[in-house]
Amino acid sequence: MEDGPRQNLPPLGWLAAVIVVAVVIGAASGAVVTLLLGGSDADNDPAAMAEMADGDAVAQVAARAMPSVVAIINELSAQPGSIAGGAGVIIDERGFILTNAHIITEPGKLTVLLANGEARPATIVSHDAPFTDLAVLRVPAGGLRPLALGDSETLRPGQTVMAIGSPDIDYMNSVTTGVVSAVHRRKALRGVWAEDLIQTDTAINVGNSGGPLINLRGQIVGLISFRDIGREDPLFGISFAISSRTILPIARAMIDEGKFPRPYFGIDHQNVDDELIQTSNLRVDHGALVRRVIDGSPAQKAGIQTGDILLRLGRNDITEQLPFINALAQVGLDERLPVQLWREGRVMAVEMEITPR
Repeated sequence: MEDGPRQNLPPLGWLAAVIVVAVVIGAASGAVVTLLLGGSDADNDPAAMAEMADGDAVAQVAARAMPSVVAIINELSAQPGSIAGGAGVIIDERGFILTNAHIITEPGKLTVLLANGEARPATIVSHDAPFTDLAVLRVPAGGLRPLALGDSETLRPGQTVMAIGSPDIDYMNSVTTGVVSAVHRRKALRGVWAEDLIQTDTAINVGNSGGPLINLRGQIVGLISFRDIGREDPLFGISFAISSRTILPIARAMIDEGKFPRPYFGIDHQNVDDELIQTSNLRVDHGALVRRVIDGSPAQKAGIQTGDILLRLGRNDITEQLPFINALAQVGLDERLPVQLWREGRVMAVEMEITPR
């Protein structure tokens, strides 16, 4: 679970205790998967509305969904003894698990703890960072119960939803309920605008990150990503999930093809904002400052240098509302991209060959 805008969270203290669970090793098939996007008409009819008001329905949905929710443990290689982790949800019986990218992008030994306490080794299929906070893992198949994706486009403010996760070893498979507070939210996190978010007041804690947001049909309508705790005055009950409409094409490509294609540029950057303008005495009011150019990357081949400020990618200016990563996401693959930049007091233009990463 990530907090926005403050993002430094304590490690999950309970994770070390679950490492001792025996790891089960099995074989997984390589067949192509088709993720289910469940029907949504029932969400709008009177019978479904009556079910939403029935407390027993919530308990029944939770009982069906809990076996599909897992805990994820990442023993960080660069920090011996340190553990990161969160939740995930099984989306295919052959061992594919959906989770947050921020849980698994730091190199480490990955273990998935099933709802019944069984542990299985996990490998990364792919992740979509920094474009979205999505990742797919795989564990050995056998005895797994997947949860289907629903249609987040049917969600309405006020509709009941639930989250399942493991905030602590003493609170494994905890169910919390709330409502959809808003849909199609847009929120900046780590220098990228996340789009089409579901806002919910469901109680979310560290350990829910990467777990499912579920409707009362027992379908995944979102994946919990972060909460907003406020900057000056504290905020409560404001958390965000990635919508199933965002998830579906990315997860399907990762499972079927091994990755979701994204354009590769090849730099480390810092978005230009008021603070950077003042501290670095910049003479531009928007763009992305190039901190490092990766050897052999399209950026290096185009002659882009450390210290350049990228102003425009193609037809899009790089701005606060369209920062570098969001602008890059709109670039086509395998195309010649005109790039406008600021270098040593003047505007320059280069052209680069964009390739899939």
